[in-house]
Amino acid sequence: MSKLRIAVQKSGRLHDESMELLKNIGISIDNGKDQLKASARNFPVEVFYLRNGDIPQYLKDGVVDAAIIGENVLIEKGEGIGVAEKLGFSTCRVCIAVPKSMKYNGLTDLEGKRIATSYPNTVQKYLDLKGVSANIHIINGSVEIAPNIGLSEAICDIVSSGSTLFKNNLKEVETLLKSEAVLAVSPVLSEEKQAILDKIQFRIQSVLKGRESKYVLLNAPNDKVQDIINVLPGMKSPTVLPLAQEGWSSIHSVISKNEFWDVIDELKAKGAQGILVCPIEKMVL
Repeated sequence: MSKLRIAVQKSGRLHDESMELLKNIGISIDNGKDQLKASARNFPVEVFYLRNGDIPQYLKDGVVDAAIIGENVLIEKGEGIGVAEKLGFSTCRVCIAVPKSMKYNGLTDLEGKRIATSYPNTVQKYLDLKGVSANIHIINGSVEIAPNIGLSEAICDIVSSGSTLFKNNLKEVETLLKSEAVLAVSPVLSEEKQAILDKIQFRIQSVLKGRESKYVLLNAPNDKVQDIINVLPGMKSPTVLPLAQEGWSSIHSVISKNEFWDVIDELKAKGAQGILVCPIEKMVL
């Protein structure tokens, strides 16, 4: 049986979170220090450790079959490569920043100015869309230093917390796009490897759904049970079990973490007591 070749970033936060995801979906990787390729012990998968910026070309050429990669890199270099799943981690944004001392009223202030970036295609598309003409200087590495050494009047780079911009006396003025890690797929994937990828994607979806949800157990008097059930979204319907104390029931359900506190407040108002909330490792639908 052939193996699915998955590329991940060689090092850094995206690498660590990618490997953690593979571990969470039950794929055990034997990788030693400085290895560029490693096989899974228990699944038909090989992991390739590559530079993030090189991965799109490897996907296009079919050297690797899939990749966990930043969406921002895929947008910059991966035209024609499909996204199978958004993964919800390694979030960032691609922004234009200028010196704090610069008065900025809008993108037209950059007309004819120099913008240093390692995302020339992304920046050019954005400028074209807004009808602004600027000079793009391609830099690989520490883009933030460019305005301080007179190389450019602005930069465009990925931003997570914004601390690096702050340290270099820069301020964000335009957000071009928001990015997160994605599962990308080669356009030349065979049917056999697509079947393996489908299994991986199913497992990933189960992990992501678990992360987005909380398991809730609570006690309620029987005359309040229906009111509480009406509040709980649940997967299909909550589980209701009688308690040893007559006239009381235990109700079990799943709620989205995004609406967690609103639901909890409403449950309490409806008479719920002893509310217990548990994380969900995986949720298979």
